[in-house]
Amino acid sequence: MCVCGVALLVTCFVWVGEQCRRTPDVPMNSGPCSRAVIVRTLTERAARLRSLKKSNANMPSDSPIDIVYLWVDGNDSNWRAKRQAALQQLAHDSSAAMARYSNVEGRFRDNHELRFSLRALEKFFPDHGHVYIVTDAQAPDWLRASDRLTLVDHRDLMPEASLPTFDSGHIESYIHHIPNLSEHYFYFNDDVFFGAPVKLDDWFWPGGVYVGWSDEAEVSNEPLRMDGTALDNACRLSHQWLNAHAPDLPHYTPRFRTFAHSPRPMRKSVMLALEMLAPELFAAVRSTVFRSWDKPTIVSDFVLRWSLASGLAKVRDYAHVYVSSGDLHDGSALDQLLARFGGLDFFCINDTTDDAPASDLRLSQVRETLAHLLPVRSRFEKPLQLVKTHAERHQPQTSLTLGR
Repeated sequence: MCVCGVALLVTCFVWVGEQCRRTPDVPMNSGPCSRAVIVRTLTERAARLRSLKKSNANMPSDSPIDIVYLWVDGNDSNWRAKRQAALQQLAHDSSAAMARYSNVEGRFRDNHELRFSLRALEKFFPDHGHVYIVTDAQAPDWLRASDRLTLVDHRDLMPEASLPTFDSGHIESYIHHIPNLSEHYFYFNDDVFFGAPVKLDDWFWPGGVYVGWSDEAEVSNEPLRMDGTALDNACRLSHQWLNAHAPDLPHYTPRFRTFAHSPRPMRKSVMLALEMLAPELFAAVRSTVFRSWDKPTIVSDFVLRWSLASGLAKVRDYAHVYVSSGDLHDGSALDQLLARFGGLDFFCINDTTDDAPASDLRLSQVRETLAHLLPVRSRFEKPLQLVKTHAERHQPQTSLTLGR
């Protein structure tokens, strides 16, 4: 495969976008087509690409930027039964491939993060486009119907053979197929929040998107490790693929760092192109039931790293705070968040309490901090002062007020 041709493919796909996708010579919906065919077809459109770039010198200010969330309520009894049944049905070799922390309660616990992330969205990015919440036949009990929000059930987005799955890396590999999703969109996990007024030029530029590195230590350059974190192994997998298939991409610089837990600015056309260019990576992550160490996320690493290597992404420094709720014994991380809120591009509160009970003090600390920072209900909440989740109904009563 010609490296220059591959780079041109992705670039061309971005700028031609939906027009290319709908033409009969690129059968997007008829199964994977060969990389050579894709490159040849889109290379013929290079001249058109140049004129499109000139006409798109600036991203139209009225282009909608949709929002996609993944959300799960791990307290739901029906869902828990489904999860337990899936775990029991796993073959022994599949169970051995499960990644660290892939089935702990903190992976699926709902601690009101989505509610507060939507409040932050409305506070800091009120001109956002449509909001899509991808769920497994669930809905938050506080959610209010809105013509600006759609619940997307796994069954309406993913093939039946893929279900059920409890791996966010699997689920997120399909979100660019949400009907009517805008070309530019933000992808969120529900524990990620905007922390200051959003300036789109900080996230998107005319040729692509911006990405940011995490504060984590560098990843070791070695094969995927059974004891490795999901993001560390995702980094290794991405470099393996790039070295094998496209080592001479013009902007490829091996950097063994992970990407920040942040809102992900995405281009739908890039996802569609990469789905054809690297079908084996998509097929692998789409084969998981639970997060697997040898089939890590590709949306949160490969897509971003490929975009950097192809000149479709640039690295940017973001003001951010990362909070690991499992390490809140001294409260310093939440204090930092309280002090810097309003000046942060984003923040993340990752539930690392693992199998702690729902009454764990650290979880209530997180809720109280978020309620203090974001006290005003969004348009997506029912007009009730407090709507308890299943978990809260089984916790001791507290004085926590979730909003007005």
